[in-house]
Amino acid sequence: MNAELRDGVIPASEGLRRVADVTPAAGGGQPHNYRTVALIIACALFMEGMDATVLATALPAMARDFHVPVTHLSSALTAYLLALAIFIPASGRFADRFGAKTVFRLAILVFLAGSLLCAQARDLPFLILARFLQGAGGAMMIPIGRLVLLRSVRKEDMVAATSWLIMPALVGPIIGPPLGGFIITYLDWRWIFYLNLPVGLLGVVLVTKFIAEVRGERPVRADFLGFILSGVSLGCLLFGFEMTSRSGELRGAAALIAVGLVTGALYVRHAGRRQDPILDLSLMQIPTFRLSVIAGSLTRITQGAQPFLLPLMLQVGFGMKASSSGAITIAGAMGSLGMKWLAPGLLRRFGFRRSLVVNGLLGAAGYAVCGILRPDWPLPVIFGVLMASGFFMSFQFTAYNTIAYDEIDPGRMSAATSFYATFQQLMLSLGICVGAAALHLAMAPSGRITPQPGDFTVAFLVVTAISASATIWNLKFSKTAGEEMSGRVPRSPQGQVAQEQTAKS
Repeated sequence: MNAELRDGVIPASEGLRRVADVTPAAGGGQPHNYRTVALIIACALFMEGMDATVLATALPAMARDFHVPVTHLSSALTAYLLALAIFIPASGRFADRFGAKTVFRLAILVFLAGSLLCAQARDLPFLILARFLQGAGGAMMIPIGRLVLLRSVRKEDMVAATSWLIMPALVGPIIGPPLGGFIITYLDWRWIFYLNLPVGLLGVVLVTKFIAEVRGERPVRADFLGFILSGVSLGCLLFGFEMTSRSGELRGAAALIAVGLVTGALYVRHAGRRQDPILDLSLMQIPTFRLSVIAGSLTRITQGAQPFLLPLMLQVGFGMKASSSGAITIAGAMGSLGMKWLAPGLLRRFGFRRSLVVNGLLGAAGYAVCGILRPDWPLPVIFGVLMASGFFMSFQFTAYNTIAYDEIDPGRMSAATSFYATFQQLMLSLGICVGAAALHLAMAPSGRITPQPGDFTVAFLVVTAISASATIWNLKFSKTAGEEMSGRVPRSPQGQVAQEQTAKS
């Protein structure tokens, strides 16, 4: 066996050619299929998704313990966002220099350290610092986890692997709200953070045992100025977008967004003068990556607005209790979970371009129907609408997250995952801003302070129009885009030999 494979360290240029054909164990043992790799990475995504949804239910209890208004707890949430903004762009560089497996494992440990400190917090400032540390770990887990998957799975297995990756990650948001309610009712809110420990430690053990190490071919020079400019820009934009969803803070939000745009422009100028910037804008010259970023960004604005608008509509517009609203809103996550079994077959049958166009319109229509829901609709019908909406949009993101890397060279894979994850987080936050702005504009003519169902209809139609506009970009995909990833073309002879060897072993 080649020494590189025996030692479990493979150069990036060989990552998709050899490691993708046969996924080795970290120590050079028997090969492991893509399901094993995807489920191991999903441990981290499950932990992060569960943490975010459970925490939301604990804010009132935490505010009582800290003797502060519950609105002040938003600082703990935005501290996490700030860490994401700062460290996501740098994640690819860390992976190339120190190895994707090493950094992914370290990211889990940092997230666990932050969780443990959050559980020990006795006041709000300490919690804010702990959440920042937790966010630093989370910022590395998302893009590097995807990078590990991209470098460990055959191209034609990528759709199925992405589905396996996302399924456990979706379980976190499903069980989060009821689990949070149980913990707050019968235990202490600190157990929300303690729950991360066994899941994260299991992930560290499995990463150590089963994931191979992959590093970049050459060290990349540090880009300190780019790190500062991108961090300030993204941090201000994320904070600004998040603040627009809160009344009375629009002036501060506008100032932050303005600073973010100015520093962002300075970063673009800096990146144009540097060969290896921390966020490589030249990736947008690659057709499938560019189209996935643009169309996916438009769709993610709608996806970011929906979790903001839907609970408000059910509780404020329909007069539901928080517990009833939470039970209904899990329908979208359940629809997403059900879709993952069908995605590989559908993409293999219809291809990426046709699937993205047709399913994108169906997903947008699902959000439009959400806007015309009314309190007198039967609950099973509302539940079914939300489940269908989650089904279509989850398929759309599975396709975007896969096709984005179809034409990326292995040597640029880490830069691509950092770039993509950065825009993914930014657009989801922007969705909250757009949803809040649309709702306020709908209420403005009547001068109402409390939104009515009709106001939510306007807001949902606005964000639906944004996601529907992604169709223009979906139509620009080549008809043959992603054929190898979807399995519509025969596997290369080398990949076929590798599969037969894997089967024999």
